[in-house]
Amino acid sequence: MNSPTLIVMAAGMGSRYGGLKQIDPVGPSQEILLDYSVYDAIRAGFGKVVFVIKAEMEASFKENIGKRIAAEIPVEYVCQRLEELPEGFAPPLGRVKPWGTSHALYCCREAVGGPFAAINADDFYGADAFRQVAAFLREVEEGAKYHACMVAYRIENTLTENGAVTRGVCSVSSDGYLDGIAERQRIGWKNGEILDFEGDKATVIAPGTVVSMNIWGFPGNVMSEFEYYMSRFLRDKADNLESAEFYLPVFVDNLVKDSKADVKVLKTDAKWFGVTYREDKPALQAALRDMVKAGQYPEKLWG
Repeated sequence: MNSPTLIVMAAGMGSRYGGLKQIDPVGPSQEILLDYSVYDAIRAGFGKVVFVIKAEMEASFKENIGKRIAAEIPVEYVCQRLEELPEGFAPPLGRVKPWGTSHALYCCREAVGGPFAAINADDFYGADAFRQVAAFLREVEEGAKYHACMVAYRIENTLTENGAVTRGVCSVSSDGYLDGIAERQRIGWKNGEILDFEGDKATVIAPGTVVSMNIWGFPGNVMSEFEYYMSRFLRDKADNLESAEFYLPVFVDNLVKDSKADVKVLKTDAKWFGVTYREDKPALQAALRDMVKAGQYPEKLWG
């Protein structure tokens, strides 16, 4: 089997952080977060990287990021364009933000011909996540039913002290498969408890609850489904196309509920790091320095 492909979704605007957080240096030698993801993916056996970017950042991205990574692994670029939609659909006037992570993969349908993983550009997942996904994809077989996987993190290992976050809270069957995933928009710490602040009254979420951080593994033939589900999303959201987004966890949840796929939940005790807010950056930098001192990463990843 060919080595799996890694799709890195880097077209998001990073609105809460304030700017293009994907290109903000955080490592001891000016590495950015996706440098660590690609480094871990190469060590796990991935053979190609596809970067999903906005057209207006393509030249800068290639020069400042892609060039150094292309020296280590084959690289391809896909521009996530608003107008790239299934036949019969067009973006509404005035829309500027991308259609979401499911649309990012829809735009990759010609760039991937075998098993692949998809991740966010602005998350640190840890080497264990990539090892588990790569091992799954080396064994996955294409068939009438799609066999996918996700890496699930303990919720307490994914939160920031600096504000509420969005997390995909997972329901997992007794045999380790995803039953469903609920996107919750306002989860955070308060007085030592993890609370879901959506609705009229905050509810407690138990430590150990598993959540998705948008690291998924898929067989290559699942790409054929994005056309149908993208069209369904556009029809369902016809009254809200100025702002609606089609998230990848929703796509996966649709596949599971329609009995088209099963999703193996690969659990990790690793700590997730990200920069949802600017105040998150110092803690992330300190954690990376500690990992370098512990020998988990070299002082300089490339070159």
